[in-house]
Amino acid sequence: MAPPNTNIGGECCLKAFEWDGTPAGTVSTIPGTNHAAYVTGNNPSAAVLYLHDILGWTFPNARLLADHYAREANVTVYIPDLFDGWVVSREAVFAKRYEDIDMAGFLARNSREKREPEIIAAARALRAKYARVGVIGFCYGGWASARLGAKDLLGVVDCVSIGHPGMMTEADINALAVPTQLLAPEIDEHYPPELKTHTFQTLQALGLPFEYHHFPGVEHGCLTRGDEAAKGSRDAMVRGKNAAVAWFKQWLQVVE
Repeated sequence: MAPPNTNIGGECCLKAFEWDGTPAGTVSTIPGTNHAAYVTGNNPSAAVLYLHDILGWTFPNARLLADHYAREANVTVYIPDLFDGWVVSREAVFAKRYEDIDMAGFLARNSREKREPEIIAAARALRAKYARVGVIGFCYGGWASARLGAKDLLGVVDCVSIGHPGMMTEADINALAVPTQLLAPEIDEHYPPELKTHTFQTLQALGLPFEYHHFPGVEHGCLTRGDEAAKGSRDAMVRGKNAAVAWFKQWLQVVE
């Protein structure tokens, strides 16, 4: 079995199209902390922690997608700044000058070991405030979404959604212990067929409720950075958004 690509970076993680629209939320903090976050929605009982990709917490697409989740699933969504204020050069991204972006430095500053405690703390802070908490992560945020659903963190979140994940391993999948959703483009070197097969086999063996959504003909990053003017890409984006909304509606309902 070929090992998964446990690094991120390169064109597939940086290629992006910026979507039309103006985010409707505000910049605030994770409750009870000084951790900066984009916040949208006003449900006092159900929250979603959105773990962003390399393009960061200020990238408009992430905020627009969070607005959709908040509005359509009736949840309060938080996008924390995972990179201590560092923001990738959008000029370089949109000009496809990927070689101008120091990915080696980025990975050194934002290793799993460095960021995991902060991400767990953010999730715990939401759990202290909200009765129901879900998490969704894309690309860089994918491994962290899986980590929050692990059995040694049982009770921190009620469900996870993982979209075209980066840096996720078989061990992450083996440790899952909450309802899990996978949003998986067909073309994805970071979530290769071997790891997809392992996901199917393991989640069934664990007896977990799970959903797996296959997006044929599209590639890593399509659900958050795809070209909304291209029909296949647009259809995948809408389908991915709708799947996540339905997932949150199912698992984050508050029973009075």
